[in-house]
Amino acid sequence: MLAYVLRMSSLFVKTLRENPSDAEVASHQLLVRGGYIRRAAPGVYTWLPLGLKVLRKVEAVVREEMERAGAQEVHFPALLPKEPYEASNRWNDYGPILFKLKDRRGNDYLLAPTHEEMFTLLVKDLYSSYKDLPLMLYQIQTKYRDEARPRAGLIRGREFIMKDSYSFDIDDEGLDVSYQSMRDAYEAIFTRLDLPYVICSAMSGAMGGSRSEEFLHPTAIGEDTFVRSAGGYAANAEAVVTPTPAEIDFSDTPPAELIHTPDAKTIAALVDSLSERAPREGGWSAADTLKNVVITATHPDGERELIVIGLPGDREVDLKRVEAALSPAEIDVAGPEDIAKHPELVPGYIGPRAIGPNAGEDHVRYLLDPHVARGSAWVAGGDKDEHHVINLVYGRDFEADGTIEAAEVRAGDEAPDGSGPLELARGIEIGHIFQLGRPYAEALGLSVLDENGKSRVVTMGSYGIGVSRVMAALAEKNHDDKGLVWPIGVAPAHLHILATGKSADILETAERLGTALHSAGFEVLLDDRKKVSAGVKFADYELLGLPYGLVVGRGLKDGKVELRNRATGESTEIAVTDAIQVITDTLRQALADQPKAPGTE
Repeated sequence: MLAYVLRMSSLFVKTLRENPSDAEVASHQLLVRGGYIRRAAPGVYTWLPLGLKVLRKVEAVVREEMERAGAQEVHFPALLPKEPYEASNRWNDYGPILFKLKDRRGNDYLLAPTHEEMFTLLVKDLYSSYKDLPLMLYQIQTKYRDEARPRAGLIRGREFIMKDSYSFDIDDEGLDVSYQSMRDAYEAIFTRLDLPYVICSAMSGAMGGSRSEEFLHPTAIGEDTFVRSAGGYAANAEAVVTPTPAEIDFSDTPPAELIHTPDAKTIAALVDSLSERAPREGGWSAADTLKNVVITATHPDGERELIVIGLPGDREVDLKRVEAALSPAEIDVAGPEDIAKHPELVPGYIGPRAIGPNAGEDHVRYLLDPHVARGSAWVAGGDKDEHHVINLVYGRDFEADGTIEAAEVRAGDEAPDGSGPLELARGIEIGHIFQLGRPYAEALGLSVLDENGKSRVVTMGSYGIGVSRVMAALAEKNHDDKGLVWPIGVAPAHLHILATGKSADILETAERLGTALHSAGFEVLLDDRKKVSAGVKFADYELLGLPYGLVVGRGLKDGKVELRNRATGESTEIAVTDAIQVITDTLRQALADQPKAPGTE
């Protein structure tokens, strides 16, 4: 409960009527316009009083469910020494996303992007026996990542607030129990916040580990593409594994043939050229062509590697899938200056025979998307200007250095588990859980004595929730064309009282009702500004988005006040003498009707 009635006349807030120029999504626009946050730098925001009230309520739900699951709260510094991250190899593996700095003595530090190393060392420092396990610790802490393209306000920032928790078990069976406990806790958190989610298989990335799942909030403005099938399969698009196609018998395929294909540097132009110069029954399509895309992979040590990826010509490369497969390298499309360093690469006519294992030592690495079946025949670049090769067979005429999940996942593709065709959707990542296993414990020497007195390396899990991102997701879900519409459980206050008139009676009544309702246990925001028009007050009520509004205005002369429901737009006139009881009943019912965690109804 708020310690006192909030008053607009003294509240540190400045609402805006126009959207900020750098805000592209509704949550960013409305949180800034409503005076919840303020931009300090690209991807960095100042939290204002109203914003902090919402954030603290989200944090409270997270804390309650963490502690219900048996986790204990700690708090680490954000400024950390280099050495633990060197031991885990993440000082380099994180690449340029890591904020690094030196103190006045020249010692290296970082601003923590996540805290696996510090949790591991803390447990190592204090625990040494299997009797101390299992253990679950968590914190809610500010994290820092030097995002190349921060966007959408709190959704993708350089500084953000995250809940990270870590489990410590003596064996894999214990990890399975801890992992499921956190998975259940996450479902409880997002259910209580009334934030729809989909649990998707995911890539572990720089975190490592054997199992990884994301909690995604479906929304059209989400950065992540995920897929799902009617049969229950769900995965981040980066984690979709293409079913391995059966090997094809190529014994009847004619020999490879080089043909002249002038002005055919694109797939569409190539198909037209083939139709004219090498017609065949059934014609040609983009699916008959082998597209070779040149990318650069910048590894954490700074090495810049050129890689060629082959995939069917009717599919596009998904660079996020490529980056996930080649993590922790940073991926980009190769430029003309990169290709020019390799004369064997003929732009527009790159073929698989001049690269990969066919090209001998020091060759450009060649990776094939799994859609390219061994034994399949293709049209591909002839490694010669204005020439392509037809009947080029994988396994007969060329080889690759390996496979890579590179092609975009399309609606209608078969789910890897055979549960039906996939549909695509967008989402915001609001949580991510990992079975880390033992890499961090091994790197940092975390072991305990088991029941036989033998040293055992501890196995770990890691579980994160983007708390500030969850707040943005709630704003994205709960708004209309007038402003925010907060659920009562996270709203900065339960009731917004508007004193809309100049008479002393109006303000006195608004004050009396506000004080009484606050004393009854409700959080009240009173708009008591004397030199602000009713129109501005109504606009601010709609923008700020508190669940209920109480209008004390010209109806008071007839003994009436008006109770408004921000979500439904419904309004009810009530006698001022009945107002406290009616509003008390309404708010208590709304609070009672909040979604409950599974199993606690």
